[in-house]
Amino acid sequence: MGSRRGAATERRRTKPAVIGSVAAVVVAGAGFGAYAMYGGGADGEDTARTKSAAAEEKVKSGPLTAAEVTSTAQRFLTAWQRGDVAGAAAATDDAEAAKALLTGYTKDARVKDATFTAGTPAGEKVPFSVKATVAYERAAEPLAYDSALTVVRRDGDGEPRVDWHAAVVHPELRDGDKLVTGKAGDPPVKALDRDGAEITAAKYPSLGTVLDGLRDKYGKKAGGTPGVELRVVRGGADGDGKGSKESGAGEVSDKTLLELSKGTPGTLKTTLDPALQAAAEKQVDGKKGASVVLLRASTGEVLAVANGGHGFNTAFLGSLAPGSTMKVITASMLLEKDLASVNEKHPCPKFFSYGGWKFQNDDKFEIKDGTFKASFARSCNTAFISQAPELKDDDLTRQAKEVFGLSMNNWSVGVSTFDGRVPVESKAQMAASLIGQGGVRMNPLNMASVSATVKSGSFHQPYLVAPSVDGRALATASRTMSGETLGALRELMSYTAAYGTAAEAMAGVSGDVGAKTGSAEVDGQEKPNGWFTAYRGDLAAAGVVQQGGHGGDTAGPMVAALLKAGG
Repeated sequence: MGSRRGAATERRRTKPAVIGSVAAVVVAGAGFGAYAMYGGGADGEDTARTKSAAAEEKVKSGPLTAAEVTSTAQRFLTAWQRGDVAGAAAATDDAEAAKALLTGYTKDARVKDATFTAGTPAGEKVPFSVKATVAYERAAEPLAYDSALTVVRRDGDGEPRVDWHAAVVHPELRDGDKLVTGKAGDPPVKALDRDGAEITAAKYPSLGTVLDGLRDKYGKKAGGTPGVELRVVRGGADGDGKGSKESGAGEVSDKTLLELSKGTPGTLKTTLDPALQAAAEKQVDGKKGASVVLLRASTGEVLAVANGGHGFNTAFLGSLAPGSTMKVITASMLLEKDLASVNEKHPCPKFFSYGGWKFQNDDKFEIKDGTFKASFARSCNTAFISQAPELKDDDLTRQAKEVFGLSMNNWSVGVSTFDGRVPVESKAQMAASLIGQGGVRMNPLNMASVSATVKSGSFHQPYLVAPSVDGRALATASRTMSGETLGALRELMSYTAAYGTAAEAMAGVSGDVGAKTGSAEVDGQEKPNGWFTAYRGDLAAAGVVQQGGHGGDTAGPMVAALLKAGG
């Protein structure tokens, strides 16, 4: 993975000493009333049943009763509150995993004096609130949060048990994660924008995950000193418990839940432009499935990044089919191979079959005697898929890697990123890849980089932190397009911005512009994901609105607004 491995993998995590037993103060939860204590005797009876006795019992089935849900939740919460880890674990359907995490709740997370107040059950789900204290050496802070548990029938005997997942202990936990209190593995980082002003999640809400990633990567390099905190330690894709890496789809950083004492932050300058970041935040505000990225095309500097859903950095880590925005890459390949020419006739039938699949255009349109320019501007699927018989299985993969720097997992942006995926496929799947479906996966960072490559003429790896900060090497592409191919590709995107599917969104965006729309079908979604990628002058941007529909109507206005804001 080259230099992609972030500082999170280097983090030392202090093993806190074992703390005393939890002080049990049983609270009758709302909706439960007063309930009996479930002690070791009841648990022992449950686990000591002989096989013959169990076999004689009738396996319970059918929907859970309200009494079963209530009593199971009571049993679990009461035992957990008194520090009876074995008893609480026995009330779940995965006692081994539950025992490990519940033990760590006091031993590693240093949580004490915990009380659990149950709310009113909603079917099989029981909400509950937690109030406790987290203590480490001389530092102590109150901890309060809400969680929930779900009661299910255990496989085999149908007994009601808590459906065990790490999120029962704390909603920020995923299975494989754990809670740890101690000296922070990484000191805090005071991130600065390109003008030297501090970047905070309060000012830019969608940058919370980005700031976490910067701390992972640069906490130890920025000159700060660590504080004491309660944090979620991610299990990690490789199971080493050391957090995220510099690159990889879906990986997320460790998360601080509570600061017991503040560390001294180091300072780290980023490439973010404050005015453009504010504009990006405005564009995704209230749009949970929206993400957008703006780059400087000539350098790769990330000027703005924003996500409508603040819990995950889809803009950098998303792994989504890009739909017809992928046709920018495909078109460059067809032009290079003389399988298409801008102003020459090019087939765009209603249907085209390849590899056993029958492909069609949106609303089954066709363009009779039309040019490749017309097919690109209107986003004709069959115009691209009709060339599949002339292509090798790895042609698109090689084009994405060699010209656009994608699908090599070697970008070093400054935080974790997914660098696109264009796998080698055959037959129908290869044909689907030509129009951004099949196994192709991208995010707004990747597709903004595609437009930047077209505008600048060569690939410049995007970055949020300048490589001069830590001497890291940026990824490169092995070749550039010829001047003829590049000119033709710019003509296609320019025409699409003026007269094609991108025209409405790009109206009023003046200067040297180019754009491409996309809609990506996703199984189980009523509406496709809407995509848009474009450039204006030395700016390049891309966005996606998940389940948004046509890209020109959803992602297009976001991207166009950012290009306008860039001046």
